[in-house]
Order: sequence, then structure tokens, then C-alpha cells
Amino acid sequence: MTDPIADYLTRIRNAILANNKVVEIPASNLKKDMTKILFDSGYILNYKFVDDDLQGIIKIALKYDPENKKSAIKSLKRVSRPGLRKYTSASKLPRVLNGLGIAILSTSQGVMTNKAARKMNIGGEVLCYVQ
Repeated sequence: MTDPIADYLTRIRNAILANNKVVEIPASNLKKDMTKILFDSGYILNYKFVDDDLQGIIKIALKYDPENKKSAIKSLKRVSRPGLRKYTSASKLPRVLNGLGIAILSTSQGVMTNKAARKMNIGGEVLCYVQ
């Protein structure tokens, strides 16, 4: 697998399109941090880290609106790819959907949202946009 973050986002996207309640993803430290950010931002219902085998598994319970069965996640877009990395400075941090969405960044202080990076005045690699 050349791009594990794109695989992570695609698994979540496919589970939403299939209206699945839970999705299982192979674990890594970066994926665990991204999952915590999605939970803290209110895009997923719950998560659980299972250390069964060498790599481990992340179980993510997806969040849906009970009335019209729409997912809390409208879109997931990979920004920085292995072939073309996208870095941004603290002064040029992206705003997703005019502040309604989040951008997940990998910074020197760890993985965080664009809003947290703006408060700390640091830049980094833009991993993905979540709306």
C-alpha cells in the first residue's frame, strides 16, 4: 500500500456510501490521531482501538442523522499525496467550507486541526479536508 491515509479515507467514504454502522481499518499512530480528531470534532459517533494482531485495528462507529439517514461526514478529500506533498505556513492555513469544515494537519507538535494550528501559530502538511 503506497498511501495508507488515502486508504483510511476511502474505507470511511465507502462505509458511508454503503450505510454501514461500523468500519474496521488497519491501525497506525497517524490514523489513531486522525480518528481522535474526527471524534472530537463530532464527525464520528465512537471509536475503539483493538490490538489483536501485530498492527491492530481501529473500529469506527459512523454518525448518522436519525431522521433522514444522512452521514455527519459530507466529504473527505485527500490533499497531500505521496507524489505531491502540500505544506502550508501558519499565515496561510486553509479554511474549509468557510470555517464549517476542518482540515487535518500534521505539524511538528503532532496531528491537529487547522483551527488548533491557527491558535498555536504553526503550519505543517495538510493531510485532508473533512466537511
